[in-house]
Amino acid sequence: MSSINTGIEWTDKTWNPTTGCDKVSPGCLHCYAEALTKRFPNNFKNGFDLTLYPERLTEPLKWRTPSRIFVNSMSDLFHEKVPLDFIQKVFKVIQATPHHIYQILTKRPERLVELAPHLEFHKNIWLGVSVENQSYVSRVDLLRQVPVNVRFLSCEPLLGSLNLDLTDIHWVIVGGESGQKHRSMKIDWAKEIRAQCQKAEVAFFFKQIGGRTSKSGGKLLDGKIWDEMPEAWKEHQKEWGKSLRNLSVKKGILELIA
Repeated sequence: MSSINTGIEWTDKTWNPTTGCDKVSPGCLHCYAEALTKRFPNNFKNGFDLTLYPERLTEPLKWRTPSRIFVNSMSDLFHEKVPLDFIQKVFKVIQATPHHIYQILTKRPERLVELAPHLEFHKNIWLGVSVENQSYVSRVDLLRQVPVNVRFLSCEPLLGSLNLDLTDIHWVIVGGESGQKHRSMKIDWAKEIRAQCQKAEVAFFFKQIGGRTSKSGGKLLDGKIWDEMPEAWKEHQKEWGKSLRNLSVKKGILELIA
């Protein structure tokens, strides 16, 4: 499960140069990634303990079709146990593959801000933070401190009403929790966020209502599918399309991340 085509609606592929994590806030309680490690123990040699996979770093270099790539769907790139030099190698791969968009989501914006001066935030990086209830909106302020082309919020699982400052935010994903022990999302919470996005002219993506399965409640909000993407995605598609005529992978990238 290092890199696969995915059913996550807002991305195309997942890339996991690390797996494993630790719970840091209420949204982590029923972590789907941890559940997967228990369901497929043969695929995760250390269970859900933080594990680095240097051999996976070069995988995106092999993917020719321009794609949206969710980085570390099974982990958090800014986990305190991920060394700075490893994160820098991930960023070098991102730099070498400008035909892809890399979506990096973290619940650790404090470390992100700490390490930001040591990283190059290339045009094809979309950086996001998880905000599951009002107690964690401070993560948005930290995200704003990072000089990145696209900033996004993942309000999933949405566990309460949110009052958001969407200044310099480009995209908001909202979804309810799924699973046998799911915590219910009130539809009004999602509608409130949609209204805030519309007022701020921010793209709004509604992933699911949630329930016992991800499809239990469907994904309609007021009878409509909301699958907006940042304007940067249209610009990226226009630049790259299905063609790699503009691609020039830097020589020596394998040595750089060795």
